[in-house]
Amino acid sequence: MSHGLHTHAPHDDAVHHAAEHDTGSKGHSLNQWVAIFTAILAALGAMVSYQGSNLMNEVLLYKNEAVLKKTKATDEWNYYQAVSTKSHLMEMALVLASPDKTASFKEKIAKYETQKGEIKARATALENESTAANEASARLNKPHHDLEIAMIFFQIAISLASITALTGRRWLFFLGLGSATVGLALWGFALGAMA
Repeated sequence: MSHGLHTHAPHDDAVHHAAEHDTGSKGHSLNQWVAIFTAILAALGAMVSYQGSNLMNEVLLYKNEAVLKKTKATDEWNYYQAVSTKSHLMEMALVLASPDKTASFKEKIAKYETQKGEIKARATALENESTAANEASARLNKPHHDLEIAMIFFQIAISLASITALTGRRWLFFLGLGSATVGLALWGFALGAMA
């Protein structure tokens, strides 16, 4: 058995005193309800914050993918332009060349035309992939925005609950409940949009 000196922080004493003396015949005191409400909102807020951060990572991942695909498509279009220029030079050489040298130019023109078709197909596919990634990013950004707004309403509710604990005004607690309800609804909309 230890007989050492044990002290509490001032707010611990206040909480202990309120818990012992603030219960009336009605059951739980307002401060106890505020504490429970705040703890629940803090837990819900942590979940919303995690989902929002995770969703933002996905939004950025898709946006990054769109930029990469667009860059690769641009590279392919530049290559297409280079092959097209070579093809035009061969066509000009074909017109200017003597008849005995035209076979070589015709072969090169045919080769370049085949290459242009392949390059165009790759560039178009990359552009389509870039567009799809941009659309996925935009689609996920809407529920992310809803999660951010839901978190704001949870924070407002926690603030109102804190003021309720300080002032004892029940109407502030009910405003906090309303704010939390709006936050829950927005969270639900965001989850529905993600599904």
